[in-house]
Amino acid sequence: MKIFSAENITKGYGEKQLFDKITFHIAENDKIGIIGVNGTGKSSLLKILAGEEQPDAGILTHPKDYTIAYLSQEPELDESLTVLDQVFKSKAAEIQLMNAYENALLNLEEDPENEFYQKRLFDLQKRMDAEDGWDASTNAKTILSKLGIENLSQKIGQLSGGQKKRVALAQVLIEKPDLLLLDEPTNHLDYDSIKWLEGYLNRYSKAAVTVTHDRYFLDQITNKIIELFNGNLYSYQGNYEAYLESRAIRAEQEIQAGEKRKNLYKQELAWMKRGAKARSTKQKARIQRFEQLESEYLQTQPETSMDIALEGNRLGKQVIELKNATLSFDNKMILDNFQLLIPRQARIGIVGNNGSGKSTLLNIISGKICLDQGELTIGQTVKIAYYTQETEQLDEDKRMIAYIREAGEVIETTSGETISAAQMLEKFLFPMHTHGTMISRLSGGERRRLYLLKLLMGKPNVLLLDEPTNDLDTETLTVLENYIEDFPGVVISVSHDRYFLDKTAKQLLIFQGNGRIESFLGTYSEYLETSVQNEIEKKVAEKKEDKPSPQRNKQAIKKMTYKEKIEWETIEDKINEAESRLDLLNENLNNVGSDYEKAQELTDQINQQNQLLEDLISRWTYLSELNE
Repeated sequence: MKIFSAENITKGYGEKQLFDKITFHIAENDKIGIIGVNGTGKSSLLKILAGEEQPDAGILTHPKDYTIAYLSQEPELDESLTVLDQVFKSKAAEIQLMNAYENALLNLEEDPENEFYQKRLFDLQKRMDAEDGWDASTNAKTILSKLGIENLSQKIGQLSGGQKKRVALAQVLIEKPDLLLLDEPTNHLDYDSIKWLEGYLNRYSKAAVTVTHDRYFLDQITNKIIELFNGNLYSYQGNYEAYLESRAIRAEQEIQAGEKRKNLYKQELAWMKRGAKARSTKQKARIQRFEQLESEYLQTQPETSMDIALEGNRLGKQVIELKNATLSFDNKMILDNFQLLIPRQARIGIVGNNGSGKSTLLNIISGKICLDQGELTIGQTVKIAYYTQETEQLDEDKRMIAYIREAGEVIETTSGETISAAQMLEKFLFPMHTHGTMISRLSGGERRRLYLLKLLMGKPNVLLLDEPTNDLDTETLTVLENYIEDFPGVVISVSHDRYFLDKTAKQLLIFQGNGRIESFLGTYSEYLETSVQNEIEKKVAEKKEDKPSPQRNKQAIKKMTYKEKIEWETIEDKINEAESRLDLLNENLNNVGSDYEKAQELTDQINQQNQLLEDLISRWTYLSELNE
């Protein structure tokens, strides 16, 4: 068994210590999630594991033939390469062969009569047969397809940030390393791609370590959780749900231990106040003991209450209304005669594919973009706070406490209590000893958390959130979700995070493209339950009815191997069998009644069967092209 070991790893930047002598091991099939407040070193730890950064101290060990692939939050790709060359940019012989074959196909498509290209493709086909390259090629094409990467000849420099992230993700998955390191892999992925990635990682036979804000995703793909806190590492067996249970038990134990420590601390404090002087070795030792006790006591205090129901400006009867709203960009319809009436205390989630216009709607409501036609009405009492995807330029020469005090020295809660700026920083997970920190020393995630806090302290009554989960850690999201629960105004969120939407949205606007927007009353999970199955059945029907059109010159299409011919003769029966099995499972789920455990078991089986059916259909599509 291949083991990756990290022993006594220490890392800091200047005066900021991220972790101190942490030790852990990664076994062959471990699926580990790393969590912690932004700034605790999650991404730094991945970079150390990937060899991108060196620890200040400690040892990393693994077998000589151990391979590692790393997906960073902001991948650095070669903009001069095509998508194909980038995703197959690997020294592995298998990847190099696939890259050569795919490039030969593209060359022959551009010049079908070229004899040199024909001969090269024929030679590469023989190598693919001899080296079992077709299975690897099929796997690579499935990954590219599931991640929405279609134009393989496009230059990296022509892609958007989200497209680049998907290309980089495809690249590390295709390499199939011994250890996958994934930093926020679900950013820029739609629901279907996220569900596919969940299934892929669950089936992945090697190790994976993931940093992600997506708590449903984390729950599905992990069998171990690592938490970074105060420079220490805490390890929990199980998924995210098991971690929450174990952490609650640990917090209770810490509170009990804290009471004992608190009493001892009081005794030592009283002794120090009596004017203890370091005139003897015994007294010096006791003073040192007090200093250590003080440090431990302050670091292990129970988390502050998350009750931050702040008083906002009064919201009148009229809030926001769109009448006959129409907008298009570059002949692409975003809104088409759209109607929307937003009442007080509305909780709206906006979902849909990238580029369908979700963020544009928030920009219209905030006044950043004007409609081509139609009318936008904003109530006179409305005060909007807009958390955008772009990071506000913060004054790096200011300290955190000074920046927050710009929004107010104190703020009132809905219960009439007052909270100081320093207390608000603590509630947003900035410990008291960090309040004097210069903004220039904060991580990107910490800056976003500080910016969000300042927005909320401005007493808005309409809160617009554009992909807040892309930058905020799970702990901060919990604070924000609790804030939203008691927020007396309107909250409109654009997000692909199922967990966040389930907790914060009671109505959905589903952007389907070309100006079509569907409204759904209920949670995101409820919407998916009612729509995903219908969509899968629709895709199955379409794939059966529509025979794939030839995409390559016949000379460029590989002939079926004997094994593939046998598979082609039986694959439709397997698809029919999978569909029948799925129908039976759905029927059993409808009749399960109030037996929650049985319902959960059936739901898991349905998800597995859906994934099997999708894999069979993808394989059927590939084989049908060969059979032309």
